[in-house]
Amino acid sequence: MTISVGDRIPTITLTKVTAEGPNQVSSDEFFKGRKVALVAVPGAFTPTCSARHLPGFVDKADEIKAKGVDEIAFTSVNDAFVMGAWGKASNADGITMLADGNAEFAKAVGLTFDGSKFGMGERSQRYSMLVNDGVVEQLNVEAPGAFEVSSAEHLLSEI
Repeated sequence: MTISVGDRIPTITLTKVTAEGPNQVSSDEFFKGRKVALVAVPGAFTPTCSARHLPGFVDKADEIKAKGVDEIAFTSVNDAFVMGAWGKASNADGITMLADGNAEFAKAVGLTFDGSKFGMGERSQRYSMLVNDGVVEQLNVEAPGAFEVSSAEHLLSEI
């Protein structure tokens, strides 16, 4: 079942990329008591994700945070080292990278797709969500191959 507005984020362990290295974090702990813009992409360093999706949030981070968002986080079915390298290569200093290496979070929220024909295996769908104290307030899931409703501009217009 796909997560919906009003649902609580499932309890899953993610790997947060930090300057000191990978750090395991519970989703309960990560989302507790604050508003988080969570963005999921099919893969770090993939064309749309690197050329448009992450750069849009880097450019609009201050505007999004000015509307009461405490943190912007990106997640993908990649390991923490890849997510860290992608964040550095994209100058995404103000964005938290959350690795979902085994797709456990993507599966728990019901937003996966089979990328096997591209050699990618099971991946996260592209979406953005606004999570307030662990509860989904907004959810913007893209149609396959699309990049419209999960953009920084779209999320910013809805806050």
